[in-house]
Amino acid sequence: MHLSKWLLSLWGWKVVGHYPDYKKMVVVSAPHTSMWDFVIGRLYFYTIGIQPRLLMKKELFFFPLGYLLKQMGGIPVDRLRKTNIVEQLVDKFDNNESFVLIITPEGTRRKVKNWKEGFYHIAKAANVPVVPGYFDYDKKIIGIGEAFFVSESVVNDINRVKKLVKDTVPKHPQKYSYA
Repeated sequence: MHLSKWLLSLWGWKVVGHYPDYKKMVVVSAPHTSMWDFVIGRLYFYTIGIQPRLLMKKELFFFPLGYLLKQMGGIPVDRLRKTNIVEQLVDKFDNNESFVLIITPEGTRRKVKNWKEGFYHIAKAANVPVVPGYFDYDKKIIGIGEAFFVSESVVNDINRVKKLVKDTVPKHPQKYSYA
């Protein structure tokens, strides 16, 4: 915990916003253009004593990296097959006293036109709040937005998160679409 705080401080990162007091939530982190997002985000969660779970492509889970990623909260996802991931994650929310899931709605570190809607469907089915988060590499800010429960409109809820992150500077701006 102290090492994580020290590293974030050494690298010049500060936190803006307050982490909500929910035991279960979906954290939506955007923009996501670099593996450094994972490193900085993981350090932040270490500083507040929370072990979040993260969806990651299954190709990363080879020995010995796979073991380490699972210990750090990684959940392998096969992006080429339909695996009922929403239902599997809702079960994890239902069967755990505390469960924090981090999702990057772009689904990749490459530039995409549209965000994936999984965070919306998971939060709605599990009846847990969404907490928007972001990294601004220009200002070295880890930002935490206000928690909200999803509405009946996935478009409105995606736009709500996009509005929060629209002025942020990702690690690789050329890999992010602000649309």
